[in-house]
Parts: sequence; structure tokens; C-alpha cells
Amino acid sequence: MLKKYIKISLTAGLVILGGCNLRYVSFNDLINGNNNEIVSHQTANTPLREASSVVVCRSKQCAPAKISMSSQYIYNSLLHLFENNNHQKMLVCQANPSSKTCLENYITLPITVGITPAYMYIDSVKITDVIVNKGSNTLNLILNYNVTYNGQTPDCTPSQSILYVRNVNHILLEDPGYNCKMTTLGTTNIKTVFIIDYVDLDYGFIGGYYSLGLSGPAYGGGTGYMLLRLPKDAYPLSPALKAQPKKSKSAASSAEAYAGTEMQIDIQDESGNVTETENVQVFPYPQNTNK
Repeated sequence: MLKKYIKISLTAGLVILGGCNLRYVSFNDLINGNNNEIVSHQTANTPLREASSVVVCRSKQCAPAKISMSSQYIYNSLLHLFENNNHQKMLVCQANPSSKTCLENYITLPITVGITPAYMYIDSVKITDVIVNKGSNTLNLILNYNVTYNGQTPDCTPSQSILYVRNVNHILLEDPGYNCKMTTLGTTNIKTVFIIDYVDLDYGFIGGYYSLGLSGPAYGGGTGYMLLRLPKDAYPLSPALKAQPKKSKSAASSAEAYAGTEMQIDIQDESGNVTETENVQVFPYPQNTNK
């Protein structure tokens, strides 16, 4: 009876402390202290799914976009975000879809290189170019993924990706595939699908469910939830105001010498008569003394 009471009490305590993370963790893993490892592993295998509601954060407030935003507003905001971060590096992290917090400083998936099992890692993506498509809600991006596997960094071609905003609940980043030289024979094609459900315009975060697949001498793939962390926010940059250039000493002295000088000017009317006008102050343009 005492053992049964202890077991029930311990289980209730774990439910209170574990919260929603218990859906990722078994009872034995919590007892053995493997909570973080199991949560990270299970989150990395989160299946790809369409976002039921895209959350957008602006002015330090977050709300579903369908309440007060249009698809064009989201498209313009994403355009500003990528334009401000053009030629910059986005950091990639494995994240929890509920709390939007990073669990690892990379995303990883199991692959097979030839006949050797391996793990592929992506920890950053560099934005090489941002191209606007006129008359459509699409944005062309040239991205360079930093791909590594088993401590090796293969040569990869840039990814010609498309960011498509169909409506406030459908924002998709995908590519037709880019090639990586992972083996001596042939190249491996990697395709990426990223369904965005979280955009933070204040701090430059983009979150969503991803799916990566490899085909060729190296094959494999995986799904999960990741965050992209951009260096700058989505707001237009303030212009740098410049002070007027200072006049040279020689030009300033000549202007002061002529300033306030009274001269008599003869003005000839239409009949040829000359009239005298006095007390006319002349402010000539300063002469260029650099010649």
C-alpha cells in the first residue's frame, strides 16, 4: 500500500513539473534525467504540417495575423526583413514549436553517405540576393546553406528559393533543390520545404516546420521545427543625416569683406535715361580659390 501511494504521488509530481513536455518524454527518461535530450530528439522529428494560424509580432506585441493583417502586409514586412538582412547570415536552430525557444544551435537529420550512416547539420544560411517579383506575392531568394556531415563540409551550390505568401495562413519557403558534393562520385541533391507560422518583426525571428530530403550518393532526410535568426529587424533603416560642409577660411573671409558693402548702381530704363540707385548691398558668390 505504501509503495502504491509513493508511485501515485511521484507520478502526480512529474505531471505538475513536466507540463506539456511530457508528450515528448517517457517516465523512465524523466527519472534518469534525460529530459532535454528526449525533448530535443522528439522535436526534431515533428512531422511537417500546415500552420493553422500564423503569429506575427510587431511593436512588442504578438497576435494571429488573420485578426488584423492582410497577406500583402505580411509580404511587405517579409520583404523589408530580407532586404535589411541582404548579404547577411541567418542563424538556424532546432526549436520547440510551442515556446519558440531554441533547443540546439543547429538542425540535424540522419543520412547515409554511400554505405556509411551519418548525421547532416545546418547551423546557418547566408542571404546572397533578394529579388522582388512584380505583380505577385512571391520573393526570390538566393540562399547558401552551411551544410556539414560527420565533421566534413561539402561544396554546395546556392539554393534558388521562393518565398510565397498565398494568404495570411499560408507562407511557404521552398526550393527546387541544390547540389552538394558529398562523395567523390556524383552529387547529392537537397530539397527544402519550410512552412512559416511565426514571424517576429521586432527581433528578426522566423519560425516554422521544415522538411529536408536528400537524393543521390548521400540520401536521407528529416522533419522538425526550426527558427531563423536574422541580425536586423524588419523596419526600414533611418537615413543618416549629414551636416552641411563648412566653408573654407578664404571663401568665408572674402564673403565677410564684401558683405554690407554699399555700391552705387546705374540702371538704364527703356528710353535710355540713367537713374542712380544708392545704398544697394551686394553679396557676391565667393570666388573659387582652389583654381
